[in-house]
Amino acid sequence: MTFLFLLFVVAVAIQATDAVVSYHKPNGLSIREHEDPAKRALSQKYVTWDENSFFIDGERLMVFSGEVHPFRLPVASLYIDIFEKVKALGFNCVSFYVDWALVEGKPGRYTADGIFDLQPFFDAAKDAGIYLLARPGPYINAEVSGGGFPGWLQRVNGTLRTSSEPYLKSTDNYISHVADAISRSQITNGGPIILYQPENEYSGACCGYEGFPDSAYMQYVEDQARNAGVIVPFINNDGGFGGHNAPNSGQGAVDIYGHDSYPMGFHCANPSTWASGNLPTDFYLLHEEISPSTPYSVVEFQGGSFDPWGGAGFAKCEALLNHEFERVFYKNEFSFGVGFLNIYMIFGGTNWGNLGHPGGYTSYDYGAAISESRNITREKYSELKLLANFAKVSPGYLLASPGNLTTSHTNTAALTVTPLLGSNGSSSYFVIRHSDYASQDSVNYKLNVTTSVGQLAIPLLGGNLTLSGRDSKIHVVDYDLDGTKLLYSTAEVFTWKVSDNNKFLVLYGGPGEHHEFAVSGGSSSSITEGSTSGVLSKNIGNLTVIAWDVSASRRIIQIGSLKVFLLDRNSAYNYWVPELSTRGMAPGYRPSRDTASSLIIHAGYLVRNVYLDGSDLHVRADFNASTLIEVIGAPSIAKQLFINGKKANTKIDKNGIWSARVPYSTPEFQLPKLDELKWRSIDTLPEIKNTYDDSAWTRADHEYTNNSANMLKTPTSLFSSDYGFHSGTLLYRGHFTASGTEDFLVIQTQGGNAYGHSIWINETYVGSWSGSGSKGAYNANYTLPALQTGQNYVFTIVVDNMGLEENLYVGGDVMKHPRGIIDYTLSGRVADAVSWKITGNLGGEDYYDIIRGPLNEGGLYAERQGFHQPQPITLGWNSSSPFTGFSKPGISFYSASFDLDMPLGYDTSLFFNFGNNDLSSAAYRVQLFVNGYQFGKYVNNIGPQTSFPVPEGILNYHGANWLGLTLWAQEENGAKLGKFELIYTAPVLTSLGEVKSVDQPKYRTRKGAY
Repeated sequence: MTFLFLLFVVAVAIQATDAVVSYHKPNGLSIREHEDPAKRALSQKYVTWDENSFFIDGERLMVFSGEVHPFRLPVASLYIDIFEKVKALGFNCVSFYVDWALVEGKPGRYTADGIFDLQPFFDAAKDAGIYLLARPGPYINAEVSGGGFPGWLQRVNGTLRTSSEPYLKSTDNYISHVADAISRSQITNGGPIILYQPENEYSGACCGYEGFPDSAYMQYVEDQARNAGVIVPFINNDGGFGGHNAPNSGQGAVDIYGHDSYPMGFHCANPSTWASGNLPTDFYLLHEEISPSTPYSVVEFQGGSFDPWGGAGFAKCEALLNHEFERVFYKNEFSFGVGFLNIYMIFGGTNWGNLGHPGGYTSYDYGAAISESRNITREKYSELKLLANFAKVSPGYLLASPGNLTTSHTNTAALTVTPLLGSNGSSSYFVIRHSDYASQDSVNYKLNVTTSVGQLAIPLLGGNLTLSGRDSKIHVVDYDLDGTKLLYSTAEVFTWKVSDNNKFLVLYGGPGEHHEFAVSGGSSSSITEGSTSGVLSKNIGNLTVIAWDVSASRRIIQIGSLKVFLLDRNSAYNYWVPELSTRGMAPGYRPSRDTASSLIIHAGYLVRNVYLDGSDLHVRADFNASTLIEVIGAPSIAKQLFINGKKANTKIDKNGIWSARVPYSTPEFQLPKLDELKWRSIDTLPEIKNTYDDSAWTRADHEYTNNSANMLKTPTSLFSSDYGFHSGTLLYRGHFTASGTEDFLVIQTQGGNAYGHSIWINETYVGSWSGSGSKGAYNANYTLPALQTGQNYVFTIVVDNMGLEENLYVGGDVMKHPRGIIDYTLSGRVADAVSWKITGNLGGEDYYDIIRGPLNEGGLYAERQGFHQPQPITLGWNSSSPFTGFSKPGISFYSASFDLDMPLGYDTSLFFNFGNNDLSSAAYRVQLFVNGYQFGKYVNNIGPQTSFPVPEGILNYHGANWLGLTLWAQEENGAKLGKFELIYTAPVLTSLGEVKSVDQPKYRTRKGAY
């Protein structure tokens, strides 16, 4: 994800090592000579650029993008839902990572089928008319386990992310396959992929490593992609403005330079506090210094925040990075003339199946504009829609020249303006904000600008403009509306369009604001809808000047052929600008400059798309309330309106606006009460029984480690990845014969932040480490019971693996920080007196469940047997509920089934909620399996997550579902669930098509399971 993220956790990630980060400025002007000119020429037929912007199929385009990770939503039929919601924002692109660890769980075996198949993602993007930026790594960061590196890289004897031959060879199989899949869906092959990013945030080194930057390494990664058929341009994502691999910088240079920025950081606990000095002011100047010949590109700009174990929760992250943040920080990026802007994340999704890193929990909601449950009710979604649609209809913005920050455009030093000036009367833009960007004051001002008719002090008709606290605006000057000149507007432009002989312009302002706009041409004006109160019109020379006070009631003003809609911002949130398809239902990639190809629709929750079928105009939309839907600028060919396939009773008013009402009623349905299910349970820690046979376990007998970044402290390696176990719960069995001198055990375990461990000797409980959100390793000292000389004993040690560390800084190799037992001392005995065995998921790298992938299962007995999958054979199990639990330390597995019969035609989000009741500090851990997929890891004493959304497709909305719970008690009095329930949010009446359930292999006896 972000370079700044590692600044936050570097002290933990590299432990006691001092991080010395080195940076590199571009040097040299050599040009790569290895590229095939013919192939590059094909790419440039479709994707070109100049210093201002990209051109896609010859159209100058601001690329407005959002980050989506297909692996965090493992239901292919829901991809179109996300893409349509991104498209509805006015965006034209999505950026995506690929997680290497999920598709090459065993070295040399690339498996990207089923839920890991990228092609449905590519197809859905194309259907929605969304371009793609492909970012397959090999390293991605992304708050995933190992930063995307598979666990077996811990055994690679070479420094990661360098020209070390063993490391380079380890990447070959993955990149050859994933880049081939990407190449087949490039725009040159009719697909949606327009850009490719090799590597990610290759921007710093630590720990005394002197080989950075390694241009040969970057060139190798780029050549891998080119050799696999990737011919679209390369863009990089520099972690800040380091100039790494900038164009024309020599070996390893990319085509377009890009960087990331997370100016608000990742501390969500105080969401109302904006620290001073965090708003960037020099990005344009830095870009001009590093890469003046390419569009200014921000490949990751903050769209939310990760949240750690024990953190504030994503509701606070959403509040910190809210609609006000978007108004100030995103418009600030516009003031730099940004030509490519990718918001990280636009939809976060879920760290299901152990795919997350130890710095975060199951949810990856991120406080993004689209919630983890795919909901779009957050105000930041609507605010972002206003800005993206403005960018879509303002091509002149891309040619305007960013100027310096100044206070000269207003009459107060409390405000700062960045001008983007057009030439020869073309459009200019003035981005205004508080000089103290965090200010919550309202400031009155007048705007001083140069226009094609001279210098003006606005408003001309008296009064003042107002900038509210934590707000920013883009004032336009000499703005072209297809031949009609909007000389200026202090209210912001949402969109405009041409329809037959009419033009429609939508302006909006904040509550209580006064605004003014002027249209050249000298036409008279009239109010054709709404009250005249608060509206003043005056002709000054060749100008028609309109002053207006923002009102919650819409006003429409006619000036010649131009109809101007005056809205308050909250009303503007309910307007949509879908692209009109005249051939089929899919919108395709319509030119943004062709405003006749879109409609303006006033609706409610969501308008997905519109299309013409002969003279029938079809609108696909979602509703969460009874809604009046209005179509503005319907094409003359259209005669009838259909909403979600049903002919609407349509009225047409004097402004030519079509309207129809869509009723909504809440459907009736019942959800099962989970405390009333027929639960069955089984002990899932049989390993502590004296009769347990561990002969099938892997012997931990390596007298060395393949982990080149860590030295052994024990006679044989107890690092789990040395034996092929990389995710989920780890178990150890340590056999020894007592001498009678063993009084205590000192042990260091490591599992990543919020991990825990529990220890037994034979059937006697020794103790637990219940975890901390900030501790990834722990040294424990346990007193042992009196042992009898000559008797055989077994330690059973359970260690929770929360994922592998990310590896952002080159040279630290922190991804190789091992999991499991790091060191131990058994008093009175030499270390090799204990002989160890280890297990994790059944088969390790030869993992059993190919469908759900290499990370979904851990090493608990129920997981190894496959009891977490649907329809386990529970004959002989106890009739016991997790609400009753058990009264001593241990781990139990619970299974139950229930049926769902959700209402058809509604998109209803379901959540599994855990509640603490009087058990708020009790130390216990739960894994939630839904139809075999691990969709929740709940740690009661650490938190913060208590609510776990599970999407349709994992849940069967019209049939049987199977739940599995592992309950791990880490206290003497055992554990039980205080509350566990299935809840829903308000159903949305939807035009989304059928959601198909993913493959859900049922339980069957596993050969070799132990």
